[in-house]
Amino acid sequence: MKENKKKNENVIEIRNLCKEYKMYHRKKDRLLEILLPNYQKHTTFKALENFNLELKKGEILGILGRNGAGKSTLLKMITGVVVPTSGEIKINGKISSLLELGTAFNPELTGYENIYQHGQIMGLTREEVKAKEKEIIEFADIGEHLSQPVKTYSSGMFARLAFACAINVDPDILIVDEVLSVGDMAFQLKCFKKFEQFKKRGKTILFVTHSISDVLNNCNRAIILQQGQKIFDGDVKEGVEEYKKLITKMKDTDSGKGKNKITKEVINALSEKAEWKKHFTLNPDAVIYGNNEAAIFDYGLFDEHNQPLGIVDNSEYMHIKLKVQFNQDVENPFVSVTIKDFQGKEMCGNNTNFMGINTGMCYKGEEYIFDFEQKLRLAPGKYTLSVSCNRFDDNGELIIMNRNYDALIFEVTSQKKMVGCFDMEPVVRFKKIEAQN
Repeated sequence: MKENKKKNENVIEIRNLCKEYKMYHRKKDRLLEILLPNYQKHTTFKALENFNLELKKGEILGILGRNGAGKSTLLKMITGVVVPTSGEIKINGKISSLLELGTAFNPELTGYENIYQHGQIMGLTREEVKAKEKEIIEFADIGEHLSQPVKTYSSGMFARLAFACAINVDPDILIVDEVLSVGDMAFQLKCFKKFEQFKKRGKTILFVTHSISDVLNNCNRAIILQQGQKIFDGDVKEGVEEYKKLITKMKDTDSGKGKNKITKEVINALSEKAEWKKHFTLNPDAVIYGNNEAAIFDYGLFDEHNQPLGIVDNSEYMHIKLKVQFNQDVENPFVSVTIKDFQGKEMCGNNTNFMGINTGMCYKGEEYIFDFEQKLRLAPGKYTLSVSCNRFDDNGELIIMNRNYDALIFEVTSQKKMVGCFDMEPVVRFKKIEAQN
C-alpha cells in the first residue's frame, strides 16, 4: 500500500484491486506445492476482483453486500492488514480502523499500558497519546480495571477500551465494520455521538453494516459488492433500493458481471401457485406445532407492487400474506400474525378474530390466502414474523391447528430518526404566545 502525501482531493484512490486466495482440499497439498514447483492442486477463490474507487474528503461511504461479498476483505486491504494480490491503493491521511477491535493489545499489559502501545502503533508520539489519555479513559469508563492486565477483562470491557483507543486518535479517515454498537446502551450512545462528531468535522468515513437504516441516516454515497465485484456506486437511496432487490433475490447475479435483471419467477411471485417462502430468510430454529387440522404452508412479506420484501420501509404500506390449507372441515377459523424483536418481545400483531372477520365454513382440501395490509411503524432493526391458524371449540377453548413461531426473519428501515420501539407519526403544531398589553 502506498501513501500519497501530495495534496489531493481524493483521500483514497484504488486501482484494479484484486485479492485471491488459494483453496486446498487437503492440508498436505499446500506443503507439496511449496516443495514441488510443478505440483498444482489448489483452486482459486477471488475475494475481490478489479475493484476501483475514488473517495473524497468528507464523503461517508456505505458499503453494502451479503456475507462473503468482499466487504471486510476490502477494508482489511485499505488498512494494510491484508496484502492485495494485485492493484494499487493510495492513501492521503491518517487512518483509524474499527475492524477487529483490540488486535494491537497485549493481554499481559494493563489497560493503561495498552493505551500507549496502541497509540504508538497508530503512529502517535508518547506526548500525543498523553494529550488524549484523559479522553480515552473517560470514554472507555472501565474504572479501576484500567490498572489490571487486559487478559482479566470481560469481553464488554475489552471492547470498550479498544473502541475508545481507536476512536480518539483524531484520524483523517475512519473505517468502521459492524462495531459501532458495543457494550451497553449508554456506551452505544457515546459511540454514535462520537461518530456524529466525525461527520460534522468533515472526516472521511467508510462504513460497513448490515443495517440499511444506518446507511440511510449516516452516508452520502453507497456501493454494493456482490461476489467480489462492485455492482453499484452512487446515490444512497438508490443503492439501498438495489440492495433490497439483491436481498430478496430479485437480482440475477449469477453471471458475475453486474448486469442484473428481475427474473420472471419473481415477477410472478404473488401467483397463487408460486412458492413465496424461498424469497425470504427463513428461521431454521422456528417452532412449529398444532393438531394439523389446518396447515400454513406458505407466507411472505410483499410491497404494494407485489414484490417480495426482505427489508421493509416503515413509512410504506406492505402486505403480510399467508396460504392456509384445511385438512378437515373447520368453522370460522382465524389467522394471526405476530412480530417480535430478536429478544423475543412481541412488538405488534393481530388476528382475524380480533378484527371481527367471520371466515365461515372452510372445507377439507380447500386453500385460502390471507392478506394483512398495513404500515409497520416499527423502529429500525431486525424482527421475526410468527403466523398461526386457530379455532375455538364448542366450549370456547382455543384449538391451535398450526402455529409457526419466528418463521421468517426480516429488517425494518426508516428514512427518518426516531426514539423507542415505534414511530408515533405525530402531527406537530406550534405558535407563539403573544404578550398581553
